[in-house]
Amino acid sequence: MSARSAAATEPVARRSPLQAAVRRILWRLVTTLPVIWVVVTVVFLMIHLVPGDPIVQMLGDGATAADLAGLRHAYGLDQPLGTQYLHYWRGLLHGDLGESLRLHDSVLHLILQRYPYTLALALAAALIGVGLAIPAGVVSARRAHRWPDRVLGFASLVGLSVPNFALGPILILLFSIDLGIFPVSGAGVGAGDFLRHLVLPAFTLGSGLAAILTRMIRTSLLEELGQDYIRTARAKGLTENAVVYRHALRNALNPVLTVIGLQFGSLLAGAIVTETIFAWPGLGRLTLTAISNRDYALVQGCILAIGLSYALVNLVTDSVYALADPRMRR
Repeated sequence: MSARSAAATEPVARRSPLQAAVRRILWRLVTTLPVIWVVVTVVFLMIHLVPGDPIVQMLGDGATAADLAGLRHAYGLDQPLGTQYLHYWRGLLHGDLGESLRLHDSVLHLILQRYPYTLALALAAALIGVGLAIPAGVVSARRAHRWPDRVLGFASLVGLSVPNFALGPILILLFSIDLGIFPVSGAGVGAGDFLRHLVLPAFTLGSGLAAILTRMIRTSLLEELGQDYIRTARAKGLTENAVVYRHALRNALNPVLTVIGLQFGSLLAGAIVTETIFAWPGLGRLTLTAISNRDYALVQGCILAIGLSYALVNLVTDSVYALADPRMRR
């Protein structure tokens, strides 16, 4: 090998797995920036091009033309659309998301108040979904084409078929009104009361995730159980539990990690219906209120927060997947 060839290959040879992971994360950050720009731009245009005037809605039909013009000028809504777009981006770069037209408060302050509730709901729903899906998927794969597999398959189909707006009221009627175990709505006061209020909305939101992951874990685990290294492990005398949980399940969960990350982003974005049913004071309910009030700045801020959360979740998922699968690091 020539000296030039050795010099060309030397940086690659010296690159550690950590360096490769950092380079991958940085590249994902770079590719995420255009996505954020597109999300913000599309939301800005959609909100401003929808017919209607939020100033008229704020002051009412009896407001004078001078009052309407003064308030419109105060919020910068009388400027050209391009000027408003540039002002909005200038505010974003300085951490200023504007002021709510209806609530007369900083958009950033309102989002920071509501976001922890949505994040707690999404995390609880993800834990419920994963906690139910892993044992159900393992049982379904180990008892494939038998009655446990058929029962779990039917349960997964039901979980996928019943939407949140139907499951939520059913759970309220059963566990809140009839049995009186859990509260009907709200977030409660104190840690213990908060957890009691969290159970029903988290189960409502996480049931669909559990159904999706159960079928995926079953399929992935069945594929792994047919591999040669599993037959070798059995030939060495390992117990079936060791074969399944120590070897097959670890590899079967690799593709599931991506789905969990994508679904967690969907939980953050799709919590609007669940938060509305249970009067959960989260970001989704705030977004719905802002849309109904045509609160431009608040809608843009909420959608931006959800979009950034989705992008961050995908970035973390990609990093975890690279750490879990050595082939991705190479």
